[in-house]
Amino acid sequence: MKVHSSFRKRAVFAGTLVAAFSIVSCQGTQSSPTPSAAEPKSANLQKVFVVFEGPWALVTDPKDPNTILALAPKTKHHRDLYVAASNESTLAGGTYELSVPAHGAAATSALDASFAQAKTSAANLQHAIDDKTGRYVIRVPKPEAYFAERRARSRVGATHPPDASTEQDYVTAVSLLYTVGTLSGFSLAGSPDSGSFNPMLLQVETPSIRFAIEPAQTDDPMDKCNTHSREGFRDAVKYLGLTLYIDFPGDPAGCRKSDPQVSRLSKTHVEGMPRSGWYPLAMIDAAKPVIQRLAATYLFHTAVSDCKVPILMLTVSG
Repeated sequence: MKVHSSFRKRAVFAGTLVAAFSIVSCQGTQSSPTPSAAEPKSANLQKVFVVFEGPWALVTDPKDPNTILALAPKTKHHRDLYVAASNESTLAGGTYELSVPAHGAAATSALDASFAQAKTSAANLQHAIDDKTGRYVIRVPKPEAYFAERRARSRVGATHPPDASTEQDYVTAVSLLYTVGTLSGFSLAGSPDSGSFNPMLLQVETPSIRFAIEPAQTDDPMDKCNTHSREGFRDAVKYLGLTLYIDFPGDPAGCRKSDPQVSRLSKTHVEGMPRSGWYPLAMIDAAKPVIQRLAATYLFHTAVSDCKVPILMLTVSG
């Protein structure tokens, strides 16, 4: 009897162990998360940066909270927009959409204070989107983060000249971060305002894609007023229906008198500079950096002018 009783106890104990292991195994299986189809798998993740250079404004798409719009005017002061990865293409004015492979969650943190920020109305935004007289609209997924690609010191405000309290190093080129599991699947489709555009498969062999609007002309070595940047900012805010001005603290005080943001007449030469065909040796020396940049442009297709127009981060009110 004692033998049978001991056997029964051992059998009950063994059954209890089996049941316990079954429960732990079941719970372990249930607690394992299933990878989301909308996000990349953890293996082989790569960071890709989508860069916007030029007089751009970024705003959440009013039709899709998971998408942002990059808007810029098409003007005579800038060349046509081009998109560049390992391959590149020039884009006519119109609306385009960048497709990005499955990527990480959109940014939720507060925007860096070095971005110039402005409010616009829903009506102004819609007018900018619909305006076919000369503009670019690029739709891109909301990124995981916004980074400063480049900064320049200036003052931005609703009065001319802007108050000195607004002076800081504003972001003049922005980089949008996407963490992806593959570099395949980046493509651009669109509808130019005239003509047609064949969808473009972007070859992303290095982790960056650039949307760049470069100055139409080279820097004038005699211009100490950042005239191009003032014109570019003027054109951008006019297109967006905003009342904003830019000023550069290092510019001579006389630059404000001939500022294209407020003056109808643009002066080719800065006050005090000679208007004849000869220039003092000091001015020729001052022009050397520009000549060097021109040579670099010819040989290596690099940018030829320093555009200091801040990227505008817009929010819609009303």
